[in-house]
Formats: sequence, structure tokens, C-alpha cells
Amino acid sequence: MIGTVYKSTGSWYSVKTSNGKFYECRMKGKLRLKGLKSTNPVAVGDHVVFELEKKNDVETGIIKRIEERRNYIVRKSVNLSKQTHIIAANIDQVFLLVTINNPPTLTSFIDRFLVTAEAYSIEVILLFNKLDSYNDDAIGELKYLNHIYSKIGYKTIEISATENHNVSKVKNLMIGKVNMFAGHSGVGKSSLINALEPGLNLKTKEISSQHMQGQHTTTFAEMYDLSFEASIIDTPGIKGFGVVDMEREEVSDYFPEFFKLKSQCKFHNCLHLKEPKCAVKEALDNDDIAYSRYRSYLQILEGDESQYRTDYWE
Repeated sequence: MIGTVYKSTGSWYSVKTSNGKFYECRMKGKLRLKGLKSTNPVAVGDHVVFELEKKNDVETGIIKRIEERRNYIVRKSVNLSKQTHIIAANIDQVFLLVTINNPPTLTSFIDRFLVTAEAYSIEVILLFNKLDSYNDDAIGELKYLNHIYSKIGYKTIEISATENHNVSKVKNLMIGKVNMFAGHSGVGKSSLINALEPGLNLKTKEISSQHMQGQHTTTFAEMYDLSFEASIIDTPGIKGFGVVDMEREEVSDYFPEFFKLKSQCKFHNCLHLKEPKCAVKEALDNDDIAYSRYRSYLQILEGDESQYRTDYWE
């Protein structure tokens, strides 16, 4: 039988077949994936081949094979730096929720996420949430970030999940697609999903006032089929986001505004560091490239492990 993984709890997987029936499945032995050491060999969104077995009148499945993935979002495991964690697979687009100060989403986190998505050709739409809760200074910062990323070419939407502001715009973009929602804990993923599909009643929690961080309400990634012909993968709040397996020479290719200028650099293998006649550095000097983006590029290029572990709030 063939089905799609809708939920993973680490050892058991809820798999939905084409006829709409769900089976609880597990793996027998270890499934090896080509060249990828992962803490979770099977991810939500995976298409799997499984066989049924019956014990004590209970029918469960044994996963035999994972079908080839069209794409996936992967990050370094925060506690096991040599291994990766696959957040979700076979995604049409990702909505990355960003908040300014409750909790803060740093540009280093946004950029690492965008670079990984670019590497696997996954479209990311930035949702600047909690518009209703900001003072003038925070609104100014939101507008500045919106300007940076929309100028690069990313689709951005300013929303308030609790006030239902621009939620219909998000809904229209989701129709007919497998959508993933991502972001730090507390940025409003569950609130937005509830606004899109009130019947799901996902749990939400308040922000911790002591540390201005979100409290985890989603423990495992899970896919939901929505009433308006869309699917959504809700993910646990992502803390740090470590970029995986990129050669130094290719990192700039995943910064669209850098890639656009690459052919104008004097050297075809320019790393945009201290090379003469570098079009990227010239654009940076002329404020045509945001300094925060260049800083993120340097951190990834240098393999700054400390940064991806500290771009979130404990």
C-alpha cells in the first residue's frame, strides 16, 4: 500500500491512503537515505510504501520504503550538530511567520531559513504577524523588514491572526497546495491556522513575559486537510536553524540579490569578501543590499555554529 505521512511521533507514523483511510505505521529496522544522516528518517509529507499486519485484531502498518522526495526542509539538529532533522517533505510552499518583539524573530534566522528553501526550490512567503500589538517603533521595524525582503522579490504579507487582518489573502494563496507553516514558538502559527479553519481548534499559549518567548504547543509536525482544498503542515516552534551541507562557493547563489549580481564580479568564483571589483560589495556600499543580509551570508559562509544556536530565545 502507498500513503502519505500525516503525523510523526518519533516511533509511530499516521499514514493516509488515497481512499482517505488512516493507518498507524512503524518502521521495521532502519531505513537508510542516500547521503543523509537524519534523526528522523521518515518525515511528515513523505510518501511511503507499507504492508499491513494484524495482531490481537489490531491492524497496523510496517513502512518498507520511502518514495523519492520532491523536496524537503532540513536543518541541523541543535544538539547533534553532525546530524540533520527533516522538518517536512514534498511541500509546495512555506509560510514563515515573523514577529518583531513578542517573540523577536532575528534576520539571521529568517535568512538561514530562506537560504535552505532556495536550495530546494521551495517558495517562501513571509507573514509579518501580530500587526495589532505593535507600537510605532515596532511598526517602523516591521515596515523596514518588509521593504528589505519584498525588494529582493519575496512575497510578504502583514497580518494579524487574532484580528483576522489579511487572513483571506493567506487563504487564497494556499488553495490547491501543500503548505507548511513555520517560525519560532509563539509567533502565532496555531492562531493563524485556527483563523483559517476554526474547526481545528489547535491549542495556543500565551507568550512568556519573562523571556518574551513562545511556549511550545506543537510537539510533532502534523498535516491537516482543510475545507478549502488545501493541506497544511503545522510544525513545532523552530529554535535555531542550522544550514546543512552547502559548499562555500554556492552559498551566495541562494541569496537572490547576490546571485543577480554574480556575473558582474571580476572573478567568476568571487566569494564577495575581499576580492577586487566585487559587484556584491559595491551594491552593499551603495545600500542596494541590506547589511543584515550580508551579515547573515558571512555567518553561513564561516560556518558560525554559535550563531544558529543563539538566534532564538531560550
